[in-house]
Amino acid sequence: MKKILVANRGEIALRIMKSAKKMGIKTVAVYSEIDRHTPHVLFADEAIEIGPAPSAQSYLVIDKIIDAAKKTGAEGIHPGYGFLSENSEFAKAVTDAGIIFIGPNVHAIEVMGSKLAAKEAVKAYDIPMVPGIDEAIEDVEEAKKIAIEIGFPILIKASAGGGGKGMRIVEHIDELSEQMERAISEAESAFGDGSVFIEKYVTSPRHIELQVLADAHGNVVHLFERECSIQRRHQKVVEEAPSSVLTPQLREEMGAAAVRVAQACNYEGAGTVEFLLDDQLNFYFLEMNTRLQVEHPVTELISGVDLVEQQIRIARGEKLSFTQSDLNIEGHAMELRVYAEDPMNNFLPSIGTLHTYRRPEGDNIRVDDGYEEGMTIPIYYDPMIAKLITYGSTREESIDIMKRAIAEYKIEGIETTLDFGAFVFRHEDFISGKFDTHFVKKNFSAESVEESQHSQRKVAAIFAVKQYIKSKSKLKSIEHNSSIWTKSRNQ
Repeated sequence: MKKILVANRGEIALRIMKSAKKMGIKTVAVYSEIDRHTPHVLFADEAIEIGPAPSAQSYLVIDKIIDAAKKTGAEGIHPGYGFLSENSEFAKAVTDAGIIFIGPNVHAIEVMGSKLAAKEAVKAYDIPMVPGIDEAIEDVEEAKKIAIEIGFPILIKASAGGGGKGMRIVEHIDELSEQMERAISEAESAFGDGSVFIEKYVTSPRHIELQVLADAHGNVVHLFERECSIQRRHQKVVEEAPSSVLTPQLREEMGAAAVRVAQACNYEGAGTVEFLLDDQLNFYFLEMNTRLQVEHPVTELISGVDLVEQQIRIARGEKLSFTQSDLNIEGHAMELRVYAEDPMNNFLPSIGTLHTYRRPEGDNIRVDDGYEEGMTIPIYYDPMIAKLITYGSTREESIDIMKRAIAEYKIEGIETTLDFGAFVFRHEDFISGKFDTHFVKKNFSAESVEESQHSQRKVAAIFAVKQYIKSKSKLKSIEHNSSIWTKSRNQ
């Protein structure tokens, strides 16, 4: 492949293009009318407009994207994440058009796109599963029998679901009928598929996912885990790698299970196998995401592997150039998703213009974004502005760098989740590593952020006074001698 089209926008489009450029591959951007002057469009070698701002008229129109690839002579299409990235119809249309789809095959996307089909596919591969049923259910009375057998609380889940849609926790049997109806209705509305199933609700879980890479020659490796337990409304907001709770043995077991999941669907490319980990460190298969993940940078930093580059190489038919034994964890990485949302108002979207936009800088700070100062955050797309990523030799060092980076990230004109991030990275439960997916629900409120900000300002003021007194004392002792001045500065 000498030229690829990136069927996405914003920070992920730019991220993919940077790896392609490093590999000497030309890139084509597609854009909606409102994205005409965005960074990913300006960075690409070529750009094609594909329609009005609403994604249903632009980024989700398969024919327009394939037509743009044909017009520009792009030999491959990278879908990024979101939009059409896990759409098997899109993957099939791309390959039918004689263009390489930089992602898994249609079969893998279809199987892993359905939680029920995924459970069925991995049955024979000795993958730990949450107790429950592996088939769709509609009969309430039958559901009650199964729930009693499994034991409350239970979880009703949409088979085609994601992002918490079509999901209901049921604590008591008398709630089951109403919650099933709501889950089915929401699943039909969100996914066009009302199939739901039931499984045991793990009460204090951690969300651990394993990155896998698989080539077309039967080689599959995992690149260790990501801790994704800091979530709000089932959406990840903070991720890190590695997890602070996995032992080397457990990491090896979960990695081997992730590899078997990939083998179960003849996977090719980069994918993520997600698990729930209970408070006894038992893990259970949750699902597989057949695309690049938002949080992939933390894996890149601890493994030294460019995942986008590997996706492209695998799509070109190349063998993986490394084996599992070649891979090691080095250091610790953190990621904060910076959203245009107001944490003080139930995380409602905050749309407006970036009057001030200054990124933090320094060693071991990475910002993946797709905006510049003066740009407007549109209402049509996901409200994520950027991913703020830090790296340190230890978890503590990575957290400290993150706290500094958040403080130096200046965004004015809209509300963002930066203050929320500052709250998380300063919270004793997060610092200690003693948290689960209920962290936000248990600890976060607008009042807690205000209290945290007040405490931070107080500490900063005390530090400033101490530094002033210290500096004043030093200045008083300085003689009019350049050598002493130099010595004093170096102390």
